[in-house]
Amino acid sequence: MPAGSKTAVFVSGSLMRHVAVMTGTGAIGLMAIFLVDLLSLLYVSWLGRPEATAGVGFATIVLYLMISINIGLMIAVGALTARALGAGDRAAARRLAGSTLALMALAGLALSAVALPCLPWLLHLLGAHDESYRVALSFLWIVLPSNVLMAVGMGASGVLRAVGDARRAMFVTLGGGLATAGLDPLFIFWFGLGPDGAAWAMVASRIIMVATGLHGAIHIHGMVARPSLAGLRHDTPPTLLIAGPAILTNLSNPIANAVFASIFARFGDAAVAALAIMDRLVPVAFGVLFALTGAVGPILAQNWGAGRFDRMRRGLTASALFGIGCVVIAGLALALLRGGIVSAFGATGLTAELVMFFCLIAGPMWLFVGLLFVANAAFNNLGMPLLSTLFSWGRATLGTMPLAFLGAQYAGPKGALLGSALGAVAFGILALVFAYRGIARLEQKATATAPLASPPDTAIVPMQAATDRAAAGGTP
Repeated sequence: MPAGSKTAVFVSGSLMRHVAVMTGTGAIGLMAIFLVDLLSLLYVSWLGRPEATAGVGFATIVLYLMISINIGLMIAVGALTARALGAGDRAAARRLAGSTLALMALAGLALSAVALPCLPWLLHLLGAHDESYRVALSFLWIVLPSNVLMAVGMGASGVLRAVGDARRAMFVTLGGGLATAGLDPLFIFWFGLGPDGAAWAMVASRIIMVATGLHGAIHIHGMVARPSLAGLRHDTPPTLLIAGPAILTNLSNPIANAVFASIFARFGDAAVAALAIMDRLVPVAFGVLFALTGAVGPILAQNWGAGRFDRMRRGLTASALFGIGCVVIAGLALALLRGGIVSAFGATGLTAELVMFFCLIAGPMWLFVGLLFVANAAFNNLGMPLLSTLFSWGRATLGTMPLAFLGAQYAGPKGALLGSALGAVAFGILALVFAYRGIARLEQKATATAPLASPPDTAIVPMQAATDRAAAGGTP
């Protein structure tokens, strides 16, 4: 998209191309961060201390909670800004971008202030003990205060995606990833900081992210108006209307992961170290799916603002097909490279056995998780966030926890992994079906109310309209 463009770019042209470009550029940046996280854990594993690897794994679970909340707010930033642009109201889009970024900064500060005193309780709840507890606690005390930087950087990336500037949105995460890649070995080995070095490198990467994101959103596109108290009062309710359910949705995964980690902790630090490796492998192998969820939202939201329901349906189909193709390729790669992955981490015994098993089942599992991701992106951006919350928590609770507990009881940690994989199947398929039904209901509602209100009014005043849409589309 040309710098400073004022038009909605997704309401015309090939939808598969829009999906591929937005996802591809987003995946490059995300994969850079995910790959660097994997390298960070790899460097820590080279210290020859499994308890340090386990400690970084516990810290990651806590950080994932923070990031999940940031993602929920970022969804609101992108959805509201893109919807206003699709309706042709650039002034409202700029005001919304400024207000929502300010809210993300305040939320990021508040989260750090609340989480830091609770760290001992959280880590013990997860099963951290002795050296793994000390490593995780030190890591988090370094990284958590920088959560506000991560929040603003992610929000700026959401604004850039809302205007269709996938390339600059990519630079936000790519710049942070490259900074971490260069600083990790320097801090961990050269300065002798060990796991703390990886934490300091993460802080530096967040500084790069926020600087890059704000430069693109403010100076290149001029898409962020100065926040005001009046704007915050006006824009906070619609932001929370989207962000609240989206946050609840996103929290389902880290909370399920926390429960899963407590199950693995019963089998010792070797099992937890394996889980830490798996948690880093997933985003590297399936990072395209995470980028795809960011691509689906602005595409659907702009077409909703423009009243193009036919393109919304085709965009959802293109997104699902694109995701399936990516998962098939990634799953095959994991299965074929599982021996090399284990060797690279120097994993032995139970750790190696669990990582090898995970590489075999990850592809089929994430095929259905990917469908759920695509459907949730549609729900969150089309005024139906309650459905996203319902399906995500359903998969995380009924679809994961009971089966993981049963699997661990009868087949150890491998059984727990298999149980969590089986839970994704039904929820992924059902969620996609409901996403199509949700678009159909939006179209029916728009047709019924067309004589009463102009399209721009229904597109850029989302608070009451989104409440009505959630009520209409929230049940079968």
